[in-house]
Amino acid sequence: MRTPPAAPAGTRIYAIGDIHGRADLLGELYRLIAADAAAARGAGRRVVVHIGDYIDRGPDSRGVIELCLAHPLAGFLPVYLKGNHEQMMLDYLDGRNDGRLWVMNGGGETLTSYGIEPETRLGPPVRAALTSALPEGHRAFLDHLALSARFGDYLFVHAGIDPERAIDDQDEDDMIWIRQPFLSSTADFGCVVVHGHTITRAPAVRANRIGIDTGAFRSGVLTALVLDGADRAFLHTGR
Repeated sequence: MRTPPAAPAGTRIYAIGDIHGRADLLGELYRLIAADAAAARGAGRRVVVHIGDYIDRGPDSRGVIELCLAHPLAGFLPVYLKGNHEQMMLDYLDGRNDGRLWVMNGGGETLTSYGIEPETRLGPPVRAALTSALPEGHRAFLDHLALSARFGDYLFVHAGIDPERAIDDQDEDDMIWIRQPFLSSTADFGCVVVHGHTITRAPAVRANRIGIDTGAFRSGVLTALVLDGADRAFLHTGR
C-alpha cells in the first residue's frame, strides 16, 4: 500500500483474537477495552470485531457465547466473524460429519460446557443431546456469523485469504482455514488483513497482515488490536 493504512476517520476499532472458551479472559478484555475507549478522544464511532473461534479447548465455550450475546460494551458496534471451530461444530450439528475432527480439536470441552459428557463415538444420541442443550439464541449466533468485515484499509477475517484471488472472490474455506501460502505471502493485498487462527506468542505484524491469535486458551493472553486513524496499539489480558 502506498500510504499508511488507516481506519475510517472518526472510527476507533478493537479487534479481538481467538477466545477459545476463555469467558474469563473475554470479560477482562472487555473491561480493558471499555477503559481504553473512555480515555480516548475524537472517535465518534467505536467498533469491536471478534475474529472468530469463540468455542473449544478452553473451559467455558457456553459462557463466551452468552457474554457476546449480552453485548457488554455499550455504545460499540459489535461484529462477529466465523472461525473454523464454529464451522466444525455446525457441521457436526447438521450431520455433515461424525464429529471426530471437532472433538480432536477441542470440541469435547464445548460439549462439557453444555452439560454433555463427550463419548468416543459422537453418534445421533450425542448430536441430539447437543441440539437440545443448545439455547436457541446460541444456535442463531452461530448461524449468523460473518465471514469478513472491511473498515477503511483493514480487512478482518478469521484465518486469512488466498493471495492468488481477488479480495471479493475469496473462498469460504480459505477464509476460515488457510495458513499457507497466506502467512508467507509478501503480496500487496490492497488492504491489511487482520486475522487469527495461527498462534503466535505476540501479535504478528507484517506489512500486509496482522495476526492476533496469542493462544489465549493456554497462554492466558487474549489480545485486542486497537486501530484509530493510522495509529495502532494492542491490549492484552494477563499483562
